[in-house]
Amino acid sequence: MSKEIRQLKPKEVWNKFADLNAVPRPSKKEERVIQFMLDYGKALSMETFKDEVGNVIIRKPATTGMETKKMITLQSHLDMVHQKNADTNFDFDAQGIQMYVDGDWVRARGTTLGADNGLGVATIMALLESTDIPHPALEALFTIDEETGMTGAMGLKAGVLKGEILLNLDTEEDDELDIGCAGGIDVTAIGEYVEEKVPNNTIAYQLTIKGLNGGHSGIEIHKGLGNANKIMNRLLYNAIEKFEIGINEIKGGGLRNAIPRESFSKIVVDALSKNDFETSIAEWSIAIKKELSIMEPDLSIALNIINVPEKIMKLDAQVKLVKAIYAAPNGVYAMSASIQDLVETSNNLARVEVKNGTIHIGCLTRSSVDTAKLDLANSLKSAFELAGYTVSFGGNYPGWNPNPNSDILKVLESQYEILFNEKPKVAACHAGLECGILGQNYPDMDMISFGPTIEGAHSPDERVSISSVQKFWKFVLEILKNIPEK
Repeated sequence: MSKEIRQLKPKEVWNKFADLNAVPRPSKKEERVIQFMLDYGKALSMETFKDEVGNVIIRKPATTGMETKKMITLQSHLDMVHQKNADTNFDFDAQGIQMYVDGDWVRARGTTLGADNGLGVATIMALLESTDIPHPALEALFTIDEETGMTGAMGLKAGVLKGEILLNLDTEEDDELDIGCAGGIDVTAIGEYVEEKVPNNTIAYQLTIKGLNGGHSGIEIHKGLGNANKIMNRLLYNAIEKFEIGINEIKGGGLRNAIPRESFSKIVVDALSKNDFETSIAEWSIAIKKELSIMEPDLSIALNIINVPEKIMKLDAQVKLVKAIYAAPNGVYAMSASIQDLVETSNNLARVEVKNGTIHIGCLTRSSVDTAKLDLANSLKSAFELAGYTVSFGGNYPGWNPNPNSDILKVLESQYEILFNEKPKVAACHAGLECGILGQNYPDMDMISFGPTIEGAHSPDERVSISSVQKFWKFVLEILKNIPEK
């Protein structure tokens, strides 16, 4: 399986990606990949160290004739999003990613691929190991925990880095140069509810939402993709309005930065309403599928009879729950007034868990305008507090303000046009890049972000274009030849 990947060109990049993907590297559990990277740098006899939060820094001297060029900091994050299909048997803590070639794409079998940001890491590793690539002095910065809090970037202290220019290799369209990004904040609502015994003469069902695309809750939030938590809530809301139902549990979504693909609930209904209930669920499901048919052709909504549970939520608690979730904004909230076609502010209703008297709702709110980010977070807070839940904010990180006069931007624009005979798109993205955070302690560092084409990041449909990686590698090598003088 990895043999097929290792034969792809450029081999130096794909071999390092295969090596990296053999190492389990979930966010907040990066001990093995940190040690892997420390061992790698030391094996190359390069200056290698780990800072106090776990970021790994490796430095390589300039090649002959490039000593007068500015030092470059190459930056990517070591962790990856863990998502898998419900029917995929895979242990992210113990197994390496199972990859395969599909035409011009590399994919994983039923899981996320880790191209985000593994291709960036592999590219940097290939440059560190190279013996025939001209380059200025290089400083590799491998950050941790980008996907679940950006704590690596936040914990990097001033004075550690020596580079004057930072190349962040973590965007996902190979014709785009990013010079700005959104900031984010986690909004978490916690509630409790009283359970009661299930009435007699009831029938129980599992309601299942599956088959959605999912994806990156920043880069792909504008696509109108279905959110499994919102679809489930819509069905439950309608059912509560028409029938006497009871909710036993709900489990939907998971990671804050992944659009939820699946949701499962266990509910009960009066046995006398069985036929009418099943007919209504079917009708509502047909309507939802029709609405989402273009973007979500594989959406599946299933209702299956299960054993009757012992307890359910009290009616008042479940009414408050479904109304609060209905009121919570999801998707694009506002478009940028200053940058055409850029999402300014959005929210991802990422996680809904209801079980054994406890409610947990998790959201990730993003915006390129910090005040708008807080405004939407307060809107969510208000909806959940009206339901009686306790709301907390966490993981707040800043956006990255665009600098259209950046010197390194001019270099990349020029070299891209020379290489590919077209102008690149210069943009800000709605994802959370680490540049904004790093810029707080390194305000004078000139930064830019770019990368190969990756689709479906943060979902098991994640794939990376082979031809795009070739294009990206060619671009990186040309950039290094044209770094400005000190």
